[in-house]
Amino acid sequence: MLTISLVLLVEHTTGSYGMAGAVAAVTGVALALCAPRGGRLADRYGQRAVLVPGAALHAASAAALVALALAHAPAWALFAAAVPTGATVPQVGPMVRSRWAVALAGRPSAAPSPLLQTAAAFESVTDEFTFVIGPVVATALCTGIHPAAGLIAEATLTVAGGWLFAAQRRTAPAPHRAAKGGDRRHVSALSVPGVRALVIAFLGIGTVFGGMQVSITAFTQEAGHPGLNGLLYGTFAAGNMLSGVAYGAVTWRRTQGWRLLTAYAALTVACVPLWAVRPLLLLGGLGLVVGLCIAPALITGYTLVEALVPPATRTEAFTWLTGAVALGQAAAVTAAGLLADHAGPHAAFTVPLTGTAAALMLLVGLRRHLVPDPRNGGTPGVIGHRTAVTVD
Repeated sequence: MLTISLVLLVEHTTGSYGMAGAVAAVTGVALALCAPRGGRLADRYGQRAVLVPGAALHAASAAALVALALAHAPAWALFAAAVPTGATVPQVGPMVRSRWAVALAGRPSAAPSPLLQTAAAFESVTDEFTFVIGPVVATALCTGIHPAAGLIAEATLTVAGGWLFAAQRRTAPAPHRAAKGGDRRHVSALSVPGVRALVIAFLGIGTVFGGMQVSITAFTQEAGHPGLNGLLYGTFAAGNMLSGVAYGAVTWRRTQGWRLLTAYAALTVACVPLWAVRPLLLLGGLGLVVGLCIAPALITGYTLVEALVPPATRTEAFTWLTGAVALGQAAAVTAAGLLADHAGPHAAFTVPLTGTAAALMLLVGLRRHLVPDPRNGGTPGVIGHRTAVTVD
C-alpha cells in the first residue's frame, strides 16, 4: 500500500507523476538500505525490541509526509520525509520466515525439515496476495475518500499488525547477543558468499516487479484502456500465487541451487517476448507466465537462507533479500518510466529482461556458493560445501 499511496498523494498535491515516482523511489531505496540493519538488531536484541518502536516511528514519519504533502511543501522536504518513512518500515515478512526456521528446526546435525519449503511457499503466496489486494484498497481510499487516506491506512495497519505480531512472544527466536567478556565479533550475514549471490538474484526479481508495474500501466494507457491496468497486473500476481501453491506442495529431489538456477533461467526466458507484444490479451497471458516463474525462484531463495546462514544472523539475511527486491524495484520503476516516456511502453518491457538476464549470468558464476553448509543445518549438494562464517 505504501508505494501506490505515496504516488497518488504526491501526484494530487504536485500535479507531477515524475515527482510522485521520485518520492516513492526514495522511500524504496531507504527501505532497502536500512532493512538489513533492522534485521541485525532483531537478531541481537529480539524482534519485539525492534518492531514496537519501529512501527511507531514509521507511523510518525508517514504522518509527517502526509502533512508536508497537503501543505504543498517543497520537493526537498518531501524527499527528507520519505527517507525515514521507508527506513522504518517494519520487516515483518523476514521475521516471520525466521520464526518458521526456528519452529521447524530439527537437531543441529539433521537435514532441514521438508516443511520449510511449504512454509516458504505459504509466505510467498500470502505476500503476493497483499500485492494484489493492497494497491486496490489504497487506490479506492485515495480516490474515493481522500488523497491521504491510503497512506494513513497503511500507517495504521502497520502499527496494529506490527504490535500484534510483536505480542506473539512464544514463537520469537531467542536473541543472539555476544557473550560478556568474549572475543567473538558480529559478522554481517552479507559476509556469507551465498547470501551475496541471493541478493543478486532478488535484485533481478525486483526489476521484474517494478518493470512490469510501470510497463503495464504505460501499455494500457497507450492502448486507450487504462482501466485494464489492475486486471493485467493482477493476472501477473495471480501467476505468482498459483505457482507458489504448486511449488510448496511438491517434494523436490534436486538440490536447491539447481532449482534456483532453473527457475531463474525460466523467468529470464519468459521476459524475452514482452517487449514485442501488441494485443492486450496476449500480454495478459505472458504476464501470467512470468508470474508463474517468479515464485519458485523466491521460495527456493528464502529456503536456502535457512541452510546457508547461522541462526544468529538469519533475520538479517532475510531482510537483505527483502531489501534487494525493494532496491531492484525502485531502480526498475525509474528506468522503465524513463523508457516509457522517451521510447514507448514496449521499450519499458526490456527492463525486466535486462535485470533478470544480468542476474542470471552472475548467478551461474556464483553457483558454487549456493550449496548449504551442513554445520548450519543444511545438506551438502553435489558441488561441495563451504566453511561457516564466525558470528556471535
